[in-house]
Amino acid sequence: MARRSDSLSRDRIVAAAIEVLDAAGESGLTFRVLSERLATGPGAIYWHVANKGELLAAATDAVVVAALTEEPASGSPQDRLRAVALGLFDAVDEHPWMAAQLSAGAWQAGGPRIVEAVGRQVRALGVPPRDWFVTATVLVQYILGAAAQNAANARSAGPDTSREEMLDAMATRWEALDPQEWSFTRTVGDQMRHHDDRDQFVAGIDIAVAGIAALYPAS
Repeated sequence: MARRSDSLSRDRIVAAAIEVLDAAGESGLTFRVLSERLATGPGAIYWHVANKGELLAAATDAVVVAALTEEPASGSPQDRLRAVALGLFDAVDEHPWMAAQLSAGAWQAGGPRIVEAVGRQVRALGVPPRDWFVTATVLVQYILGAAAQNAANARSAGPDTSREEMLDAMATRWEALDPQEWSFTRTVGDQMRHHDDRDQFVAGIDIAVAGIAALYPAS
């Protein structure tokens, strides 16, 4: 195997790890695979990254940093919060392996950056300091939870089933439920069949922002 002549950096290792993760998922990321991709030996990688856990955390943090650069410098706090939330939602959609990392170690792998980005908008919305932590972390939990669920739905559909086919099958089952026992669920089947995931996600952010405005009308 030919060796690269250019210097190996932590950033290059992390970028290569993200490529492997996107192609093969967490199980496909090994130091052997990574060393082959980088045309170097595993020892050179270990010089920069101690283990797979550290590498996964670094890869997650790198994607989070890139996602949060989409935060607009101007606009209302509501607009900036939507931009932060959608940036993260789209990042997990593009890199589904992130969902498990953010769920298992949200306060290590990119978590503080996410709390900071969301918390700044919570503060700008006029939430009093005593409620900053609860409000910001509830929003973070919604953002990461919804993004993870979206990624899980994409995986559950499988490579041979489209999103539209999966939703149609599920909606059909809902619509066939007993009308007395399931008086609500069966009536929204067609809405589920035709809904847009990003629009649904943004609706959740808007509902949360409306709740914040109702709780703190002076904001």
